[in-house]
Amino acid sequence: MTSFLITHAMTVNEGVSTYQDVYIRGGRIEAIAGNLSAKPADRVIDAGGRTLIPGMIDDQVHFREPGLTHKGNIASESRAAVAGGITSYMEMPNTNPPTTSTARLAEKYRIAEETSFANYGFYLGGANDNIETIKRLDPKAACGVKVFMGSSTGNMRVDDPAALEQIFTHSPVIVATHCEDDRIIEENTRRFQIIHGEDIPIALHPAIRSEEACYRSTALAVELARQCGTRLHVLHLSTAKELDLFSDGPMDEKQITAEACVHHLLFAGTDYGEKGNLIKCNPAIKTEMDREGLLAALASGKIDVVGTDHAPHTLEEKHQPYLRSPSGLPLVQHALVSLLEHVHNGVLTLPQLVEKTAHAPARRFNVKDRGYLREGYWADLVLVDMDQPTVVDDEKIYYRCGWTPFAGRTFHASVVATMVSGHLAYIDGKLDPDPKGQRLEFDR
Repeated sequence: MTSFLITHAMTVNEGVSTYQDVYIRGGRIEAIAGNLSAKPADRVIDAGGRTLIPGMIDDQVHFREPGLTHKGNIASESRAAVAGGITSYMEMPNTNPPTTSTARLAEKYRIAEETSFANYGFYLGGANDNIETIKRLDPKAACGVKVFMGSSTGNMRVDDPAALEQIFTHSPVIVATHCEDDRIIEENTRRFQIIHGEDIPIALHPAIRSEEACYRSTALAVELARQCGTRLHVLHLSTAKELDLFSDGPMDEKQITAEACVHHLLFAGTDYGEKGNLIKCNPAIKTEMDREGLLAALASGKIDVVGTDHAPHTLEEKHQPYLRSPSGLPLVQHALVSLLEHVHNGVLTLPQLVEKTAHAPARRFNVKDRGYLREGYWADLVLVDMDQPTVVDDEKIYYRCGWTPFAGRTFHASVVATMVSGHLAYIDGKLDPDPKGQRLEFDR
């Protein structure tokens, strides 16, 4: 492997910001110190005082392979992730066929080994009929077990209370949940169909997939986890009301943790007028008060991790009428720079953001030797220019679907370079064509 010396970097790591050099050899960080100019390196990168942080570990993406590759695949979406400063991802099981067996899990790892530009891990999907598979799961083989307590693809909705209790009791790994109550959603949908027929306005999406639908399902998951002793991670909170179910304090002392996603932190209900179905997602983007509540909870420690829930669809699919338009947004390419807006606006500090995007997901999922700037750890690094704006337009998009909900937006910061496992995957707007992502190891 090529050796690198990164000089004059403002490193942000474990709550401390300081100017340092970083020396990388054999894919790992060998030294971090004030002056490492004597170290022999194949390539020297002068950071020029710009910010060097651990790469974002995205705990929730949908890369659509296998079966849905007209929307995206592991190669295309991981390439976009690397361009956006995401060095590792954990991919969801609602593909076609769904990842509900160890054989399908192994097939995803085989594909990623050949094509992924970022480091990768995969969830095993929970279902009503794969309890024995979950019980026998090797804890090192999957980042977690994903349970859809709301709508999902195929047989992946776990709506049998006995099966749900079995998963929560016996899963050998963290259980990650999508929490929405389908009965409430179906009732709301019928109510608005009586008024609007099939032409329901997109602005009613947060009324259909309502606060109560989210809260009731999340409360059930939290209650069940407490009863069963489950290590629970509730994904993509979207309401301020749900925050009452979680506690402040250090993440490492919690049995139950929570995630927020970039779009719920940036968009609000008023954006449906401009963006329409392009920001249709489940759970729905809700009110400005909800958005502000999520941001405050992120700063206070009640929310532990930030992810994307990256979920691409084609524009043709998204431009269908509301009831036929699929939910999900492509997000990984601009996730980090969108989050840095909250630093620019004074809502979060840069060390707080690094904790939520790198340190915390590494610890919560027991990711081995990643998520920190530490000697001996893999060199998963992102060089950020906090003062160089990113102007977003569809012509510079790496997603297979070819669009972004951030089109026309200018963010204050930009990603200059991304290093994945000691491989310089992206620098100055250019991607290395060789996918060098590695399988994540879990220290369990």
